[in-house]
Amino acid sequence: MKKTAILLAAFGVSLPEALGGIDNVVRRVREAFPCPVAVCFTSNIVRRIWRERLADGQWLQSNPHTPDYLRRLRGILGAIADLQENGYKTLIVQPLHIYAGEEYHDLSGYVSALAGIRTIKSKWRPFEKIVLSRPALGAPGVEHPYLDDIQRAAEALEDDVRLARQKDAALVYVGHGNHVFSTGVYQEMQQMLGKRHPDMIVEIGAVEGLFDAAYVAQRLRARGAKRVLLKPFMVVAGVHARDDMAGDDADSWRSILSKAGFTVECRLEGLGESDAWAGIYLSNIMECAARAGIALPA
Repeated sequence: MKKTAILLAAFGVSLPEALGGIDNVVRRVREAFPCPVAVCFTSNIVRRIWRERLADGQWLQSNPHTPDYLRRLRGILGAIADLQENGYKTLIVQPLHIYAGEEYHDLSGYVSALAGIRTIKSKWRPFEKIVLSRPALGAPGVEHPYLDDIQRAAEALEDDVRLARQKDAALVYVGHGNHVFSTGVYQEMQQMLGKRHPDMIVEIGAVEGLFDAAYVAQRLRARGAKRVLLKPFMVVAGVHARDDMAGDDADSWRSILSKAGFTVECRLEGLGESDAWAGIYLSNIMECAARAGIALPA
């Protein structure tokens, strides 16, 4: 019997209080698909931190509600091997990334390599099918127009726009970004939000790559903003959100914008905590399965 499983691949988060963004996506996917839904963290450092905690009996006793996926946490290859060893030969890997940056391209390399394994006898092939879905803001290529994904993501952020409008504040998102893949996808996302909400000031910057807090401050000043609602454009509100975005140090986004004269309110909520955003990953799983001819259990 051919068995199907879903693997959610996240960079990971080390702070227990920031797990909500991943927990919510896992819960929604498990509710939608009655098949095994595993989770892997691609960060070696984050996995090591969790392994050390879970080996500490006192920590476990103090944290009895630790999510089950953390108790058997693996990297991408280990998680796939575990599923394959248990007879799951059809796998959908859904990245919990925002856009197709360095992490996504690495995942693509792993999945493509495993999908290319051939054996003399077909029955010994480790996988019937193993496929990689796309991140929230889509991926380059001709299979799916990524601007449709950006529009869908903009629709998922309606609550944030509504809140910023109520506070008469500019809405500023801080993404992780990447020095290797400094793409224009954040700017395309910002333009999409601007078209949908021409009465609002919306800016998107990044911790790494383009654009930094000083640049965003200049943009806000030029557009006449006085108040700022600052939120992470990340699945989880982890260390980058709590330190780089909302921290007390002089180089945090909150400090830089405050020093520039803006009244800043930070919201430490990861995108994954929003059901609308989590729904993006559900849709991508279903579309990926349909393209690959995989029948998901309903």
